[in-house]
Amino acid sequence: MEEGVQILVVDDDEGVRQLLEDYLGGQGYRVAGCADSVQMRESLQSQIPDLVLLDVGLPGEDGLSLARFLREHHDLPVIMISGAGSPVDRTIGLEVGADDYLAKPFDLRELLARVKTVLRRYRRATRSEPDKPAGGIAVGRYRLDLQRRQLCDEQGQEVELTAMEFDLLQAFVQRPNRPLSRDQLLNLTQNRDWNPYDRSIDIRIARLRRKLEHDPEKPQIIRTVRGVGYMLVL
Repeated sequence: MEEGVQILVVDDDEGVRQLLEDYLGGQGYRVAGCADSVQMRESLQSQIPDLVLLDVGLPGEDGLSLARFLREHHDLPVIMISGAGSPVDRTIGLEVGADDYLAKPFDLRELLARVKTVLRRYRRATRSEPDKPAGGIAVGRYRLDLQRRQLCDEQGQEVELTAMEFDLLQAFVQRPNRPLSRDQLLNLTQNRDWNPYDRSIDIRIARLRRKLEHDPEKPQIIRTVRGVGYMLVL
């Protein structure tokens, strides 16, 4: 049972909202429903949920736009639900920042399994201090020691990082495999004096890539997520 976990269902179909509220409520979740973007934004002002189930085909502002908004302004998991289940639709949903994508009609047990998986993955990613082996957290060929604020190569030699580069890398390793927008990165590194639309983040990401990647032009560790921002792949 997941008592205390709040799920926000955003779907213009009242029958779907009621079905999910009844089913997930029976599994111990606290569930609230919204019919459109206006109601979702109002709900977020009063309470931030632990997970959002978001329909793509909403009236007015669609689910893809809302997923992008959620990724830019809130650090919470999003599962997109859509009547369009083609690989292209799934790819677009994931590119705008969704953590998972489920096509209608769906099996309620499959939905529950995905909810549990996404929540579990998110909790691991957002712990204040991730589990790490001796010598720090593996980042490609390197190891990052959060306590000593050091990045070392395979021979144990320290790789020089600026304070901002370290803060960026720390934000990434504490939220691996999750797209982070420029605005989120500014919040996480407490550099709110920068503008998320200037190139400050991009320049520092480029510098980190030159230090971490085999080929900075084809990054495999810090990847660009189109329309969202960046993601550290571990």
